[in-house]
Amino acid sequence: MWALVIIVFGVLRPDSFLTGANFSTIFGSQAVLAVLALALLLPLAVGEYDLSVAGVLGLSLILTHFLTAEAGWPLWAAVVTALVSGVAIGVINALLIVAVGVESLVVTLGIGFMLVGVGYAVTPATVVGTSGSLSAAMRTQVVGLPLVFFYGLAIVLLLAYVFSRTPLGTYMFFVGENRSVARLSGIRVNAIRAGALIACSSLSAIAGVFLAGQLGSSSPTVAQDYLLPAFAAVFLGATTITPGRFNPWGTFIAVYFLITGITGLQMMGLVDWVSQVFYGASLAVAVTLSRIAGAKSSRD
Repeated sequence: MWALVIIVFGVLRPDSFLTGANFSTIFGSQAVLAVLALALLLPLAVGEYDLSVAGVLGLSLILTHFLTAEAGWPLWAAVVTALVSGVAIGVINALLIVAVGVESLVVTLGIGFMLVGVGYAVTPATVVGTSGSLSAAMRTQVVGLPLVFFYGLAIVLLLAYVFSRTPLGTYMFFVGENRSVARLSGIRVNAIRAGALIACSSLSAIAGVFLAGQLGSSSPTVAQDYLLPAFAAVFLGATTITPGRFNPWGTFIAVYFLITGITGLQMMGLVDWVSQVFYGASLAVAVTLSRIAGAKSSRD
């Protein structure tokens, strides 16, 4: 399907779509979304939802900018603070969901909105300027692609190894399929659930640092635009590579499939509304297809 989309828009807009600059933009601009979608994959794999990922991304973005541009902190201290905030939010999510037993949808929805408010409290307007070394690290190009794309690719490779080559990856899917059976099999279900939530928030904070370097500015409203695309990519990714199961490579491919379609439609003149419609429709279709694929896999 991805190849078909490229062929269709390549035929319709060969002069603008089939260019190295366009594909460099496609691959480079979506690296942050790819990392965020991979973060979201972790709790989904163990049967939990995390709606706070965009809030964590936004807070990390704002902290990185504010501490370097406004407070005058060194870059390393600002980055460490942003990453620690992600870990702390993951711990709070894990305590409320795993230890207390509150539904993950409720907890993470509330935490996500709370983080948006915290972002406004830190900086109610756009902040411009950040460390030049951070921007250089994100924008430096290798073989025509921004370095941040390869950071995202490295995370894909790491998660793919964990899910396919380690007992932990198998246990995570086992927990997601049936917690009671997993617990009776001796798997530490609660520890795996908590770890997935903490790792999710930590990766979301990393995505926020990446975004800070890419944009060179921050705003309390930027991160919310990433939530719907991240869910669409993860569920769409569950329809390929390993149908019916959330998987890193499927998620990574889905991110670029979606942005390729949106870019092509925008080049056709559908600019203002197409991204929301495309992502929303893709999420609905992806959930349906992944559910069908999962049911077929269970029958087989």
